[in-house]
Amino acid sequence: MIKKRLAATTLRNSELLSLRSTSSRGFTLIELIIAMAIMLLVVLAIGIALVDGQRGWSIQYDRIYSDVVTDGYVARKKFDTVMRRASGGTLSLGDDGSSVEVCYYASDDSAVVDRYARFYVANGNLIVEYGLYPNKETLSVETLCGNVSRCVFKQAGRSAQMILTLDDGTQTNTVISSAVANN
Repeated sequence: MIKKRLAATTLRNSELLSLRSTSSRGFTLIELIIAMAIMLLVVLAIGIALVDGQRGWSIQYDRIYSDVVTDGYVARKKFDTVMRRASGGTLSLGDDGSSVEVCYYASDDSAVVDRYARFYVANGNLIVEYGLYPNKETLSVETLCGNVSRCVFKQAGRSAQMILTLDDGTQTNTVISSAVANN
């Protein structure tokens, strides 16, 4: 009887050992450490890519929306608007091409050209002066943009061209605008 009990106990112990060895199929500590190291490298690579992408986006955003770019856009739009309102026969350039003056009608009901606009550079600013024509009485002066390093006006028939270079020390922008006097 003792032999039977001993045999039964040995059988149970061997069954338990075989169950334990077949059911414990987990990861070893080394496998977990390697998996964590690989995941850490993947997360670091993704983080570096995101930071570099953000830095590049910020640089491009600053470049596109800098003062010299927006000022150049404003100056070009104003030059085009004023030139297109101008009377074709009243376009005159300064002696060295540093200014341009055009005359225009104050309103659609005006029978004669009675206003003028003059673009010129003073102290690094592009300025447009509006006034009464022909007596040259100034009505208003508007500064269009700063950081002007060079501005040249040219004329060809009834059209005028403005070559404007803006420089803020970090970025340079050259704007070339041409317009034809329509009236």
